[in-house]
Amino acid sequence: MIPNILSIAGTDPTGGAGIQADIKTFCALGAYAMAAVTAVVAQNTQGVRGFVALDPDFVAQQIDAVFEDVRVDAVKIGMVATAPIAEAIAECLRHHGAANIVLDPVMVAKSGDHLLRPEAVAAIRERLVPLSTVITPNLPEAGVLLGIDPHWTLQEMRRRIGALAELGPEWVLLKGGHLPDCAQSTDLLLGAGETLELTAPRLATRNDHGTGCTLSAAIAARLPSRTVEEAVREAKTYVHQALSAGDRLDVGRGHGPLHHFHALW
Repeated sequence: MIPNILSIAGTDPTGGAGIQADIKTFCALGAYAMAAVTAVVAQNTQGVRGFVALDPDFVAQQIDAVFEDVRVDAVKIGMVATAPIAEAIAECLRHHGAANIVLDPVMVAKSGDHLLRPEAVAAIRERLVPLSTVITPNLPEAGVLLGIDPHWTLQEMRRRIGALAELGPEWVLLKGGHLPDCAQSTDLLLGAGETLELTAPRLATRNDHGTGCTLSAAIAARLPSRTVEEAVREAKTYVHQALSAGDRLDVGRGHGPLHHFHALW
């Protein structure tokens, strides 16, 4: 059966990140895509110009409208923007008994622009993280969730990932893409009492806009029919291939997008 996947996130008018990237990823991986918008973002491949967060009650109405009519096999949560929106999402997902929840704690865009108001961090940590099947923080996001600012190394990742698990998710995928001067990109996956190291060659490309959105969306697309480990491994392979094919696109003058449909076009 074709899985129905819901993205709860912000927008990207250039199509490389946010809900647009999620929809492309779901479709590329054979899933039916649905979306509830949390914020309308004015951004392009060079940076974020601003965003308007939607009313939390209206975000909840969108989510309720989906669950009351459609079987939802997995949920991907991206940009939540504000604490009230995070709380509204958590309440809706609890009410509807949502399963297979992938949380990408989006805080800062590739350009360095902030996509999360400071007071929302606690709401994400306390309300959304414990609901999640998998959380997928990068290293800066992990530091914010833990309230620390460490000098990240692979050894530090191994030491800190347990603290992320103690926040309450079933699984943690700690992404090591921000580690400097590494020929390999190493992520750590912790769940079921075991930590796995998932390594891939680091790609030199400027077409990496929306990488985190795409990875978390790919995990969500695979979760209904895979174990968590299988879903993460397949998602990483998909992202690696989409990054490798990114230079086939000519989109923007900054960080260009991944080629989500590399296997189809």
